[in-house]
Amino acid sequence: MSLSITEASMTRQTDRPLSYRIDSACRALGVGRTKLYALIGAGEIRPIRIGRRVLIPRSELETLLRRLQPEKSR
Repeated sequence: MSLSITEASMTRQTDRPLSYRIDSACRALGVGRTKLYALIGAGEIRPIRIGRRVLIPRSELETLLRRLQPEKSR
């Protein structure tokens, strides 16, 4: 069975978690816990809480990375 490019990319997207625990978010960004908590404290990343667990939505990580990318020169 062969998947089209669109189907394959959709499959990869749904395999990724919707949110990350702090340690997983650190690994995904390539930063330490202190830096991640600094980004949270500065309002750069908005965590969610479920009970006592702190989760970082994937969309927050993606938004942060887009903001930090240098603009392409024109």
